Amino acid sequence: MTVRLLLADDHPVVRAGLRAVLESEPGFEVVAEAATAEAAVERAAAGGVDVVLMDLRFGPDAMHGSEATAAITGRGGGAPRVLVLTTYDTDADILAAVEAGASGYLLKDAPPEELAAAVRTAAAGRSALAPAVAHRLMHRLRAPAQALTRRELEVLGLVAEGLSNQQISKRLFLSQATVKSHLVHVFAKLSVESRTAAVAEARARGLLR
Repeated sequence: MTVRLLLADDHPVVRAGLRAVLESEPGFEVVAEAATAEAAVERAAAGGVDVVLMDLRFGPDAMHGSEATAAITGRGGGAPRVLVLTTYDTDADILAAVEAGASGYLLKDAPPEELAAAVRTAAAGRSALAPAVAHRLMHRLRAPAQALTRRELEVLGLVAEGLSNQQISKRLFLSQATVKSHLVHVFAKLSVESRTAAVAEARARGLLR
């Protein structure tokens, strides 16, 4: 059986490289490419695709890959599997992709044989995680009390962008008291006492870019 692939990445060189690698594998056919997340959602909905290889970042104001993943997988029966292929391995990115319904998460420096194996695994309906990504998820499961939730990571990411509590509350449609509560939990989990220290510690741990 041929696995039909859609390559979603905003860099033409990356798409060309992926096409060359994947079409050299038996049983793979690249049926379409998309330079934006929106185009990937539209093409996936048109049918004839088994697996979407999805990047996460498509530009500062573009739809995020995890949003596109949720739109694709949310269609239910018959929807293609989504394999995230990105350079980012932070907790925030991994959690967003997994919660959006991605069948796998692979880093772009993966060797060709690992990429091909992940595509086959995703096509078969199983999970395909890069070893480093699997390790991060296992660590979260083993120490849930110390792990930041997705919302806490989201709040901390906006702190890192320089937003105030008021600005964060407007961006996330939360009360300022809720934002402050999230930050209190973040400070406790990271054993820090300031916003600057929290951002620095999160980056040192690989939780934020």
